[in-house]
Amino acid sequence: MNEAAMLLASVFSAGTVLALAGLGLLINEKAGVINLGAEGMMLCAALAGYATCIHTGSPWLGFAAGMAAGAVLAGALGVLVIWLNTNQSATGLALSLFGAGFSAFVGVPYTQQALPERSPFAVPGLSKLPLVGEALFAQHPMVYLSVAVAVFLTWFFYRSRAGLVLRGVGESPTSAHAMGYPVRWIRLAAVVVGGALCGLAGAYLSLVYTPQWVEGMVAGKGWIALALTTFATWRPLRILLGAWLFGGVTMLQFWLQSQGVGVSSQLLTTLPYLTIIVVLVLISRNPAWIRVNKPAALGLPFHP
Repeated sequence: MNEAAMLLASVFSAGTVLALAGLGLLINEKAGVINLGAEGMMLCAALAGYATCIHTGSPWLGFAAGMAAGAVLAGALGVLVIWLNTNQSATGLALSLFGAGFSAFVGVPYTQQALPERSPFAVPGLSKLPLVGEALFAQHPMVYLSVAVAVFLTWFFYRSRAGLVLRGVGESPTSAHAMGYPVRWIRLAAVVVGGALCGLAGAYLSLVYTPQWVEGMVAGKGWIALALTTFATWRPLRILLGAWLFGGVTMLQFWLQSQGVGVSSQLLTTLPYLTIIVVLVLISRNPAWIRVNKPAALGLPFHP
């Protein structure tokens, strides 16, 4: 694989982590729930997926374990904020801190263990195309799954009855309740499904993107995924494009270091975070745009 194809392929691989997590958080926010615990959920899911793959030898069971870990933690968050009406921001931060500490403690035995060898993935025929084939058609299936999820959610939110109900709950839970919809259960389902996608992102990080287990390996990607929902104005396909953009910025720092650019490596490491700050500042200059696209009941508790 030549250097250009390798760089392009790494952009899509890096963006997949952010895309899966961002789409999961989008489902949460469309239902009116802010989940600030993505970082902790992804860490626990990364550990669960890695440990499962170590013990079973199956990466697919590892992905399933990661999704399960994310769904369980998200379910706990949902019960607290939806039924017990705890503060969504404070509860999410507590979950993030818990996930970081718990994964660091439990993951100590796995830091020195290596995953079994996995065979490379490629789309027959198409992967042999010059440049494009190597970059686009020799990716892990999870890369294609992230695209499929973004397309599906676009249809789900704007074309399906269930998606319109979910959006209605996020816009006006009182009205949805008056029409007979179980607002709390709908919100809980959205939180659990979104948590499962965050868990899948964490498992992909430790099983494919890295692949290894290191304490704190999510390294802020959960927070970038959270910012992506605002950056994309709560649109699934824009989240996918934004994830690839920030994946490209992440890979750019490694490419610049490999080229011997005379810039501090610490400064290059901050590039993805500086980029998200700049983008959010630019977006915030037009508050009406955010107000029109943001779910009206986002972060607001609902009392039937």
